[in-house]
Amino acid sequence: MAWFSQFGAIVVMQGFNGLSVFSVLLLMALGLAIIFGQMGVINMAHGEFLTIGAYTTYMLSVLTQKYAPGLQPVYFFAAIVVAFAIAFAVGYLVEWLLIRHLYRRPLDTLLATWGLSLAMQQTFRSVFGSEEVSPELPNWLMGSLEPAPGLDIPINGLMVMVVTIALTSILLLFLYKSQWGIQVRATTQNRVMASAVGINTGRVDRLTFALGCGIAGIAGAAFTTIGSTGPTSGSLYIVDTFLTVVFGGAQSLFGTIASAFSIAETGSTLEFFLSGSMAKVLTLSAVILILMLRPQGLFATKVRR
Repeated sequence: MAWFSQFGAIVVMQGFNGLSVFSVLLLMALGLAIIFGQMGVINMAHGEFLTIGAYTTYMLSVLTQKYAPGLQPVYFFAAIVVAFAIAFAVGYLVEWLLIRHLYRRPLDTLLATWGLSLAMQQTFRSVFGSEEVSPELPNWLMGSLEPAPGLDIPINGLMVMVVTIALTSILLLFLYKSQWGIQVRATTQNRVMASAVGINTGRVDRLTFALGCGIAGIAGAAFTTIGSTGPTSGSLYIVDTFLTVVFGGAQSLFGTIASAFSIAETGSTLEFFLSGSMAKVLTLSAVILILMLRPQGLFATKVRR
């Protein structure tokens, strides 16, 4: 029975470790689900908006240490807001300058955003250098809780989970209970009819794209608690993020949540018993097998065309 108890503790601890990855992956996937699922835009530069949020958090950490060290315990909350604002503003500008000219041209959108991704990575490299950096996290984010012997739960992971739950709840509330959400869902269901009844679909697209980028910025702030930031940090998540959105169902936010949880927890648990690459191979194989049986994803939404 001792080995069974130890095995259970390992699974639970890896499960909590997986929740940190789940939180960042979900924040990334929520932003992409809005852009790809609701708008049909393949944004290969989505990971770079995570990097924007991560570097924003790093810069605020440096500025706080230099000019206002007394605010060190609370700067992280401001970093989340500022990361969202900067990523939102850059996303709004990108949609206006580039994306709006490429709607209904998926291949062109893919190539254009891939080029944008490379340009943004080079910009990060030129501004911040090629070495990875990490912000100075507040002391209360360090350490772990031990609810039971042998079970350590990192506090930074719990913080990221709280941020993810709060943001997901707010997003679902806005999408299903607000005027903006009604316009987004109407545009998704039938763009021509939505435009005919007076909805400014161009404005809806711009705000939706910017919101998705802003959420990726928050994911970047959360990412700094579990990893260091480099010019290509965001690109490491882009494949898993697209996989999460497609696996859950492109138009379903609930499917995105379930998909992110399944992929993150499976990968985290397998990594303890196998190598990281083998865990990814098995996770990807399982997802591909399920998509072969259900190509529309776990929670497909009917969309009128």
